[in-house]
Amino acid sequence: MSLKIVVCIKQVPVSNNLKIDPVTKNLVRSGEAGVMNPYDKNAIEAALRLKEEWGGEITLLSMGPPDFEMTLRQGLAMGCDDAVLLSSRQFGGADTLATGYVLAQAIKELGNVDLVLFGRQSVDADTSQVGPIVSEFLDWPQITFVSELHSYTNNTMTATRLLENMQQKIEFQLPAVVTVRSEMNEPRYPTPRNIQQSYKKTIRIWDENSLPVDADRIGLKGSPTVVRSVWAPEKEAKATTFLTGTADEAVRELLIQMRATNLL
Repeated sequence: MSLKIVVCIKQVPVSNNLKIDPVTKNLVRSGEAGVMNPYDKNAIEAALRLKEEWGGEITLLSMGPPDFEMTLRQGLAMGCDDAVLLSSRQFGGADTLATGYVLAQAIKELGNVDLVLFGRQSVDADTSQVGPIVSEFLDWPQITFVSELHSYTNNTMTATRLLENMQQKIEFQLPAVVTVRSEMNEPRYPTPRNIQQSYKKTIRIWDENSLPVDADRIGLKGSPTVVRSVWAPEKEAKATTFLTGTADEAVRELLIQMRATNLL
């Protein structure tokens, strides 16, 4: 009944003063300070709770430059068992399709994986695409926006999906890909002992030669999404209207103005 779980995580920039490659129009990640994507901590916590209940092992998986190793160490300090970093210049500039392809090939290479967990989305690109793309490449069921994972019996799990206007309880067969919401749990803090132990755990570095990948489907070459230009939005100066008089008079005037602009 034990589970082999992979949690896909991403390092996101800390600073708002980011650089864009003038040729590729992609974010320059190398050399920029980063932290773990907050939603991915919820995915790690979900994996840890499943392991505590059912046993098994948790592998962290990420794609990026060598400095992403520090983010993987954060996940290992939370209690994950080992990690794989997909790092190569050939992977650089990948869009969500090329990223999903490489992640899926790595999951196949790990072998016998029961469950792949993602955070709901990343806070930098905010697309929510990579999890579903990985499930498509693996040809596994995908269950998105999960707020609860329930029973695990006979290779079957049940989950609650928290949608905009409803909750949906769903049963699915493993192996599967699940993206989790932040409402699912409160991620644990690494203890000093676990932080120390995390540096004794293995992080494997895989490049394009470590995986059965098609060179035409990775990095910029495998990315059909093309960013033509990037610019900062212009800030428009907006006039501020101050309402005078008593509180009742100000409220009355506010309602009049809101009705006049169809806000009420």
